[in-house]
Amino acid sequence: MKLTDISPAIALTPLDGRYHNATAPLVEYLSEPALNRERMRVEVEWMILLANGFEGNGNRPIIDGVEPFTDAEKAFLRSIPEDFGAEGIRQHAAHEAVTHHDVKAVEYYIDDQFDKAPADLTHINDALKTLVHFACTSEDINNLSIARCVKNAMEQVWTPAFEEIIDHLAAKADEFRDLPLLSLTHGQPATPTTLGKELAVYVYRLNRQLKHITQQEYLGKINGATGTFGAHLAACPDVDWIAVSREFVTNRMGLTWNPLTTQIESHDWQAELYSTVSHANRIMHNLCVDVWMYISRGVFAQVPVKGATGSSTMPHKVNPIRFENAEANFELSCSLLDTLSATLVESRWQRDLTDSTTQRNIGSALGYSLLALYNLMGGLKSIHPNEHVIAHELDTNWEVLGEPIQTAMRACELRGLPGMDKPYEKVKELMRGHTIDQAQVEAFIDQQSFDADTAARLKALTPATYTGVASRLVDFDR
Repeated sequence: MKLTDISPAIALTPLDGRYHNATAPLVEYLSEPALNRERMRVEVEWMILLANGFEGNGNRPIIDGVEPFTDAEKAFLRSIPEDFGAEGIRQHAAHEAVTHHDVKAVEYYIDDQFDKAPADLTHINDALKTLVHFACTSEDINNLSIARCVKNAMEQVWTPAFEEIIDHLAAKADEFRDLPLLSLTHGQPATPTTLGKELAVYVYRLNRQLKHITQQEYLGKINGATGTFGAHLAACPDVDWIAVSREFVTNRMGLTWNPLTTQIESHDWQAELYSTVSHANRIMHNLCVDVWMYISRGVFAQVPVKGATGSSTMPHKVNPIRFENAEANFELSCSLLDTLSATLVESRWQRDLTDSTTQRNIGSALGYSLLALYNLMGGLKSIHPNEHVIAHELDTNWEVLGEPIQTAMRACELRGLPGMDKPYEKVKELMRGHTIDQAQVEAFIDQQSFDADTAARLKALTPATYTGVASRLVDFDR
């Protein structure tokens, strides 16, 4: 049995196979049928604008000889993309098999629907098929459709999943703002922090990227084969096509109008967006690695999933697979997003087709990221601090108090107290490379000529209380 003979067809990539449930929401916006549906929306809205005009031209038809559509006729036109389903996908594919051009197949598909219009919609007839795709190059349709697809995918699917991660981290940062935690710099015991503050660092970083994403512009153009409105002006010289273009892109398509393009919209907004998403991916990849190492260290404990197998041979294991899966998929997403960002900003003179092929992978790029977000969220929900391990780490690393002691000695020396010279060296002699305890720390403090207040303040410190203002810093994560 050949796998290629099985129907329905077996998915080649895991995004549409093994992980379909996690990535399915993007199908609504970034699949090939979703793009064709959006192309139909652009085509019919362009027809409606040409026939019915807009406030800037007194709501009169833009093209002579075209009668305004009635409300019923506009509703019929708008139903063409809204009703585009399994049968429509097959019909479009049949046209494309002949035309070998996906946008031309959209145009013919719309023509087919005109033939099915109710008889009372007298304006929807064979003669009106001339208005479909009027004065448009394929890229007029494509750039607007892709921008709307990506915008909707980001706003409806990716960004809500991203915000869920941020909100979860923010809640945990607040919950654990006072939970002391031994820091490791260069992998070595260092100045203690709090678990909440360390999570808040990620909230702050991710919120900066979220701000860029929510403020992202999505540009569009509709200006002909090389961006000059040449055919428009030749056919209808009395029309202010610049105003028509601005109206359509801004108010009908909900995008930012780009007045200066070649045949293609320059895709700079896409490079900006994909770079930001890639950056956010890498921050979350860093989070996955940190959490993975916290789990390995015992700082986080995982909640076992009932019935799940951690290892095929070691029954005791609960592997941090959610975080490992997220790491891998963030990496795959970044590789695609980085390629998109680098490739899409270049075009040979007024047009080449490299961007067309490249843009077909936007769904995969965001799909791998969405899958990573899904796994990261699942992983975060399955862990909790192991306070016993955390307390033990702190209590067995009293040497981290060398920093506050030698810094206090410096301050005392600056105030003129005797015997406070070479504080760093004195503390280093006691603590570097040694395991010490509370009694040794207090004995060292007693041997110095601290004033009573400073000595008492230093003796009151423990690794668990030496966290500075970490708990207050959590309030800055938003």
